[in-house]
Amino acid sequence: MLIFFYITLMVLFAYGILIEYYRRSWNKMPYFDLNMPRTQNKQAIVTVIIPARNEEKNIGKCLQSLLQQTYPKELMEIIVVNDHSTDQTEVVVKAFVQPYIRLINLAEHMNGKPINSYKKKALETAIAASAGEWIMTTDADCELPPDWVSCMMAMQQWQQAAFIAAPVRIADRGSLLSVFQSLDFISLQGITGAAVYKKIHSMCNGANLGYEKKAFQEVGGFKGIDHIASGDDMLLMHKISKKYPDRIFFLKSRKAIVGTEPMRDWKTFINQRIRWASKSTDYEDGSITQSLLLVYFLNLFLLITLVATIWDRKNLLFFFILVVVKTILEFRFVHTIARFFNQQRLMKYFFFLQPLHIFYTVVAGSFGKWGSYDWKGRKIK
Repeated sequence: MLIFFYITLMVLFAYGILIEYYRRSWNKMPYFDLNMPRTQNKQAIVTVIIPARNEEKNIGKCLQSLLQQTYPKELMEIIVVNDHSTDQTEVVVKAFVQPYIRLINLAEHMNGKPINSYKKKALETAIAASAGEWIMTTDADCELPPDWVSCMMAMQQWQQAAFIAAPVRIADRGSLLSVFQSLDFISLQGITGAAVYKKIHSMCNGANLGYEKKAFQEVGGFKGIDHIASGDDMLLMHKISKKYPDRIFFLKSRKAIVGTEPMRDWKTFINQRIRWASKSTDYEDGSITQSLLLVYFLNLFLLITLVATIWDRKNLLFFFILVVVKTILEFRFVHTIARFFNQQRLMKYFFFLQPLHIFYTVVAGSFGKWGSYDWKGRKIK
């Protein structure tokens, strides 16, 4: 047990260095302003793509927020891809009688053949039918701030970007589950921004992305990764970053924060995180794999320490000390990101949710590698 104790301390020390690196990198990243100088004045045509499966309760709000964008409407088109919905998603979309809102039924492009990644197929189909030079993606349960498209395109013109990752905030609805999701996602977003800014990982979230259609086509789109159920965001980002390493950016602006709803129950939440973890073995970016392994093994060792208290009560003190140290290492970083998202009030729950976070990280990581999951009525391996 003494050897295990020292190994755990070394892993915790390495984790602390990584977290501090992320914190400093985030703080060094400048905020983006819409008045930044631009290298060109020509505004591009933008296609916003929304894959939607059984989203009748959400898609209306999403489209309504897109109708309020400050970007010129004549330079925008919105494509909703109906992914075999069994509810009224299609009816809700068709009720928006706007010339720049289009509906594509994915079933009409499938020839009845089952696939493993319907979302990639939805995006690929929409991009092939799009008129835009710049593709933006979001999810049907998201609401977009009025300057979302304007910010993205101003950033693209300022940096001549080929791919832009942008911030996503999970709404806190007051329940234990939504608080937990919000805090967990805050840390993920901070890591994403810091990693992209320092160009050490290819990280992003499909709820708030933008990329050149030309770049998408040049890297072959989803070819080579289309057999993987998840990864329509990070795996594509890695393909584009290999071709354009200096044209990948994170948009650090509160005006570009996309809001999304928390998962409605614990089962759906765990399945979502397993789905995200399932693509981890397909990363060609070794730095991501190393970081994920560090986080996984730290939490695994902590969980083993807790279980070991069954045989030796002294391990409970060891576990408590390790959790306190881990919390202190993480707190400054997460609090910094929480201020950006105006969710710093959630930090009062941070320490108390640590045991739950440890358990969920190990479960999601393990099942993402060796298990299967249900997602929107589909069983995925």
